[in-house]
Amino acid sequence: MTATRIGLVGYGSGGRIFHAPLLASAEGVEFAGVVTRSAERRAELAKSHPDVPAFDTLADLAAAGAEAVTISTPAATHASLAREAIGLGLATVVDKPFSLDAEATREVVELAAKQGVPLSVYQNRRYDSDFRTVRRLLAEGTLGDVRRFESRFERFDPARRPPEAGGGTLLDFGAHLVDQAHVLFGPATRVYAEMRLEDDIDVDVFVALHHESGVESHLWGSWRQASPGPRFRVSGTTGTYIVDGLDGQEAALKAGRSPASLGDRWGVEPEHTWGRLHRGATGAPVRSERGRWDEFYPAFAAAVRGEGPLPVDPRDAIRTMDVLDAARVSATTGETVKL
Repeated sequence: MTATRIGLVGYGSGGRIFHAPLLASAEGVEFAGVVTRSAERRAELAKSHPDVPAFDTLADLAAAGAEAVTISTPAATHASLAREAIGLGLATVVDKPFSLDAEATREVVELAAKQGVPLSVYQNRRYDSDFRTVRRLLAEGTLGDVRRFESRFERFDPARRPPEAGGGTLLDFGAHLVDQAHVLFGPATRVYAEMRLEDDIDVDVFVALHHESGVESHLWGSWRQASPGPRFRVSGTTGTYIVDGLDGQEAALKAGRSPASLGDRWGVEPEHTWGRLHRGATGAPVRSERGRWDEFYPAFAAAVRGEGPLPVDPRDAIRTMDVLDAARVSATTGETVKL
């Protein structure tokens, strides 16, 4: 199998921690290089990936033979860099949030379709252990008819603001929260949101979605929650699944581990972190599916070669951004927004 040569734009925390180790260890992928002009970032790249070259521009990366690229830069630059990559004929992955609003996202998706260039969005949280476990329980019918879905990304870090590069809490955490709700329960028809700002940056958000399927999704994102709630609480007519804490793949990458170093242990959750299935006064642990962030890039590489579908349809990014735009309007006006 011919490896797909994929490069990376940006080597800040996102590129360095969340993308480079997965690109370097992905089956069917050759890590083709990193676009960064920063001397500090280039030194970090040389230390961690000494065989991976650095480039000044996207054009230089393409000229060196890259076939595809991942864009992991501040959110405000995503759309312009994606347009540049598409113009160079590079298959493109855009980190979340795809852009700052739905209009820019739609323009990029339509451009890629017109040019016939593969385009995807990096929704790695679709490959979380807990999320994959929820999907299994829904497929098995274990919970009966689901009435309410609760999902949280809550942290307590009063000394810090959410990274502005991610677009604030609504875009940074909300891009994952809304995407997961859509995958599980389909499109939303109305949106209500609340938001708390500190120095013009949203640090705490709540978004409620009503889905066409009838399910109500309640989504929280916060950097100021001293007592985080369950990661998921999925309530159905025959049972409720509750899991606490975050999937462990983020912590593993931050600790310097990767699929290459852990092998079959990558993404395996210890039993004490498993969620529980509750039925009234009774509750029992539920085996967690293995987290598989390591599957995204092999799937994308295969799609670039015409050997499979894209891991995430770019039109899903438009749908997510439509909801996040509506949430911002709702939080400003206090009114529910119909989609």
